[in-house]
Amino acid sequence: MGDMKGRRVRKRTSNWEAEVKLWGPGAKADSPVASQGTESPMFGVDLMEAICERDNLRRALKRVRANRGSPGTDGMGVEELADYLRVHWPSIKEQLLAGDYPPQPVKRVAIPKPGKRGEIRQLGIPCVMDRFIQQAILQVLQPRWDASFSEQSYGFGGVQITV
Repeated sequence: MGDMKGRRVRKRTSNWEAEVKLWGPGAKADSPVASQGTESPMFGVDLMEAICERDNLRRALKRVRANRGSPGTDGMGVEELADYLRVHWPSIKEQLLAGDYPPQPVKRVAIPKPGKRGEIRQLGIPCVMDRFIQQAILQVLQPRWDASFSEQSYGFGGVQITV
């Protein structure tokens, strides 16, 4: 607390802004407080547009089909997804671009742990539509994030381990 001597600190809890004012002998001016600017998007404003591009969506659909998987809470299987998208994609895309897409609840299933007799773990199964959207997002974000990882970041796939 010794470094705070001669200072008065006020914290405004409504917007997380702190103000520090110098006082006492030798204090001549208030210290500047950083202005709150608008945050810039991490990868630019066209990120969701890139996610919704036709080529990206085709690759996402192909990947979701290849992964197969069980239906989520809506009961839709991967084989039904293409027909569903033909009818509903324009409204889903509009929701995504507006930031209003509501993901569906995740189905919870208890499965046995491999090699652990009697123990189970909870598995979450998202709806096929949500898996499709997640895959489309992954395909756009992953190359941008992976490019920023160092080769020394062993935990992030920068190194191949052969056994």
